[in-house]
Amino acid sequence: MGLLDILQQYSDPARAPTDGVEDHFDQVARQSNPRELGDGVAAAFRSDSTPPFGQMIGDLFGRSDPQQRAGILNQIIRSVGAGGLASIAGGVLGRVLGGTGADAPTTITPEQASSISPQDAAVIADHAEKKDPSIMDRAGEFYAQHPDLVKGLGAAALAIALGRMHGGQR
Repeated sequence: MGLLDILQQYSDPARAPTDGVEDHFDQVARQSNPRELGDGVAAAFRSDSTPPFGQMIGDLFGRSDPQQRAGILNQIIRSVGAGGLASIAGGVLGRVLGGTGADAPTTITPEQASSISPQDAAVIADHAEKKDPSIMDRAGEFYAQHPDLVKGLGAAALAIALGRMHGGQR
């Protein structure tokens, strides 16, 4: 089955297949350009049919390696600024980065990211979304580079991503 044939199945969310969505997502992720895949993932982050953005980021964070954890945290920091995030989640980001406010470093290392829990990452992402909703686009772009992680978000999120990608193929 070709890419467009797969995506066509997800054009109407009410009739999207529930079986095989992970395999379909796998096929599409391998054949798509990362920007379109990122748009699809961002659509899943924004959907009312999926858990809140922070919860989804916390879930992805929990299944990520230290490099991926640092990557998404750095996307969030670039979006909102370390100073704006240093005091949330019990101040964990401020402690990890060793500063608050304007003096907070702007990059987190994989080692530092390893000391942040998925629950704290969820709180950080939730706060970042409130300050800058476009973080969902940047998170989508980031996770488009890691489609195996995205598959763990479940069938509903994958179907939404595929449906959005179908819209981009027209």
